[in-house]
Parts: sequence; structure tokens; C-alpha cells
Amino acid sequence: MSDKKCQRNWSNLGNRWLVMDEAAPATSLFSRICLVSCELHSCTRLLMSSRLAPGLRQGGQAIHETMEWMNIKEEWMRKDSRGFSLIELLIVVAIILIIAAIAIPNLLRSRIAANQASAVGSLRTINTAEITYASTYNAGYSQTLANLGPATGTPTATAAGLIDSVLASGVKSGYTFTYTPGAATGGRIDTYSLNANPVTVGTTGTNYYFTDHSGVIRQNSAAQASSTDSPIAG
Repeated sequence: MSDKKCQRNWSNLGNRWLVMDEAAPATSLFSRICLVSCELHSCTRLLMSSRLAPGLRQGGQAIHETMEWMNIKEEWMRKDSRGFSLIELLIVVAIILIIAAIAIPNLLRSRIAANQASAVGSLRTINTAEITYASTYNAGYSQTLANLGPATGTPTATAAGLIDSVLASGVKSGYTFTYTPGAATGGRIDTYSLNANPVTVGTTGTNYYFTDHSGVIRQNSAAQASSTDSPIAG
């Protein structure tokens, strides 16, 4: 009896589908899907009847479980589509602001430390380049930082190729380098001085540096450094 009832359900489903086509061709697809779902649910319950063969019961059970899973998934998606509440969004924004308040000062301090280490390294590079320049061209130290910069061909006294183009421009890693050659004596420049100052005090650096032909690098934390300031450690 159950299998005949299932057949009648499927026959009724087909007839109702045709009636919907004839009576209301514009019937929504959603309404038709609901119709199919209801009839399919009824048939699967009949297939699960103990009076049917085991194979049919197993098939009905599988269809029934699939439909139940689809219903659960649809319910979950409806609940999940509601989005975030205003309070949840405010909590997220507050967490982001707290993290930023902690991270940004540390990032700034790390950047300043890196710039200051780079400035000291650049001063050492220039000191070494000046010694090489003086021994190569036998005219004392260079007249400008640009004279130590890259050469387009064979190195010359005006383009010795001893430092990179960025450092030769006088600005590198948040510091400005000011080179001052000494007075020429007999065509030779035997002295020079070099200052490294932060481009933006407190942002790109906090320390001021000074060096000269002696090769000693000095530091001042309050004003532009000079030959009277204390040498840096190391």
C-alpha cells in the first residue's frame, strides 16, 4: 500500500505542476520548489516504512537525511546573514585603536633607532672615502660630497665613485649630511668637517652627529654637534 501511495503522491505532484503552468504561468520558481519539497518529503517518509524492502528503506533514509541537512543549512544561513550589530562593530574598532596606540610609538622608536644607526654608518663610509680620495688623487680631501659620488665612466677627481648617489646627494635615511671642506693650501685640502642632522627632529631622529678628518664621530642630543662634543661609544 505504501508504494502505491507514494506513486499517487508523485502523480499528484505532476498534475499540480501542470495546473500551475496552465492557471498561473507566472508562478514563482520558489513556490514550485516548495511544492516539490513537500511532496518529496512525503514520499521519503513512505519509503522509510518498515513494510517496504530494506533497499527502498535505505534509499528513503538517505533522501530524508539529505533533506534534513539542507533544512538545517538553510536555517543557519538565514541566521548568519543578519550581519554585525553596532556594538560588535564598536568593539572591533576599539580593539584596533588599542593595538594602534601600542604599536605606533614602538614603530616610531624603531625607525628613529634605525635612522640614527644608518647616519653613523654613513659618516664612517664618508671618512673612509675621503682617505681613499686623498691617497688616490694626491690633492687632499674632496671639495664636495658629490666629488665622491658615482662615476659614469672612469673615476675622476670630480666623480670618484667611492660612495653611492643617495649619500652623495646629502640626504639619506632621515638625515641631512653637510660637508664643509677646509681651506686649500698649495692646491690641497687637508681638513674637512661633516655634520649629520635629523631631517625632522623627533620623527626621523633625535641625535645630532659630527665628524672630521680625524675620523672621530661625536654626538649631541640637544643641538647640532661639534668638535667639542663627546665621541660616541664604539
